[in-house]
Amino acid sequence: MEYNTERSTLKIPEYGRNVQRMVDYCLTIEDKEHRSKVAQSIIDVIGNLNPAIRDAPDYAHKLWDHLFIMSDFELDVNSPYPIPTAESFVGLPDEVPYPVKSRKFRHYGSIVKTMVERAVSMEDGEEKEALIYGIAYAMKRNYLKFNKDTVDDKTILADLQEIAEGKLKVDGIELPHPKAFNISAAERNPLGKKRNKKKKRRF
Repeated sequence: MEYNTERSTLKIPEYGRNVQRMVDYCLTIEDKEHRSKVAQSIIDVIGNLNPAIRDAPDYAHKLWDHLFIMSDFELDVNSPYPIPTAESFVGLPDEVPYPVKSRKFRHYGSIVKTMVERAVSMEDGEEKEALIYGIAYAMKRNYLKFNKDTVDDKTILADLQEIAEGKLKVDGIELPHPKAFNISAAERNPLGKKRNKKKKRRF
């Protein structure tokens, strides 16, 4: 039996691993202005993914707090609200409603469609390009988890274009080599493992 001990713990599981990866990517951006724009894009994605949050008082403030929680309070951006510290939170953040998931391209993760919709609505520029790259990066990683050990970037970008209905520019995007994703054995093809567990040996 295999356990997911090699996978990092999600700070806010309701947002999913792809949102966490977007936050991790944001932390790697050196330019603060660019980093702040990407952070705002992540906030927009979370809001669109969880529309029920908008009914809560001060929902925008809460989303920014959640963003800092997911970054381990290491994110240095221009926030419209006071930047919290770990000491500010003595308990868990407010519960987030789970979104209704679509089966379209489900191996890429349910958040991809929301991320694509956000990217399509943005004006051309560095912020949009960074988000498109982040989407393609997350799609390739999830593809490798549920399918093969390798995949041509053309396949990922073609799927991205189909999801975006041809409204995004993906020319020139170069994604990391499959080995660079460091996908553990525990992460690979969990759907296949579930199917295998149903097969019992008969004597």
